[in-house]
Amino acid sequence: MSAMSAAPASHAFFEGSYLGDRARLAPTARLECKVCWHVYDPAEGCETWQIPAGTPFTALPEHWRCPVCDGARDQFMVLDGGTPDLPAIAPPVAVDPHLDAQLKDMPGRFEAVFREIHSAKMKGVPFVNESLGVKAVGFRAHEGRALGVLVTPWFMNLVLLPGAQDDWSGLRTGDKELIAFPSGTYEFLAANRPETGPYKACSLFSPMFDFSSMLQAVETAAAVLPALFDAANREEGTRSGEIRRRAEEEAATLAQAEAAALASEEPAPRPAGPPPEMSRRAVILGPRAAQSVAPEGPQDGAA
Repeated sequence: MSAMSAAPASHAFFEGSYLGDRARLAPTARLECKVCWHVYDPAEGCETWQIPAGTPFTALPEHWRCPVCDGARDQFMVLDGGTPDLPAIAPPVAVDPHLDAQLKDMPGRFEAVFREIHSAKMKGVPFVNESLGVKAVGFRAHEGRALGVLVTPWFMNLVLLPGAQDDWSGLRTGDKELIAFPSGTYEFLAANRPETGPYKACSLFSPMFDFSSMLQAVETAAAVLPALFDAANREEGTRSGEIRRRAEEEAATLAQAEAAALASEEPAPRPAGPPPEMSRRAVILGPRAAQSVAPEGPQDGAA
């Protein structure tokens, strides 16, 4: 018998990859994101996506993405066989057709709407950072609703969409609501657009001059979401201190890296002036936020 034919057939892995064939994965297999190295362990599930412990990678819902970098599930590589004596395998996560459709369609719809707003109404406006673009980041399920971050050249907002049982048709734009997360309670404003329908938004940054590149802004948006669901970040006062610190540290680290890269390429770079004085609210607003909610510009430009 050849060495090739002697190889075990069940759950065999080739160079750590399951090659898109879920039949190759053992129910207990742990997989690692090849972008950020986050590990999905069936024995633990995924708190961010509310996936119960005992759920194999193959049973994750189609809209599941890396909870750290928001990468697609097909970028995960097999790390090892996991815990062989996993006591029980959870049943497959039930799919909510309404929520599944939102997670697939709404990020692209928000991007299209706000790209059009940027192009048609926001060009040349002083508080717009023209080095940035529009991107929907990290949309995921949260208590039957879709939640994510919308990045534009003039704001970064958390966006919460209605669930299948929600009737938000009566919401008036600007209505305020306090919504609880593991890290605290935060203030959302109601909004409604013909292209998206009603939704609720919580301001993270506005304006966006803290970001010198789209990469910076997107990385910061991705870093905020896991912190939002981390109860260890809950604080009195604004209840958002740790989230704010993490996002600011992420932005500062990326800014330093970009500055170093520019310095190595340009022998005589123009010295940067002091950062502009800006009205910057807490990364995620709570009921005790020190600053009140300020408009993000013309109504057509706000989320």
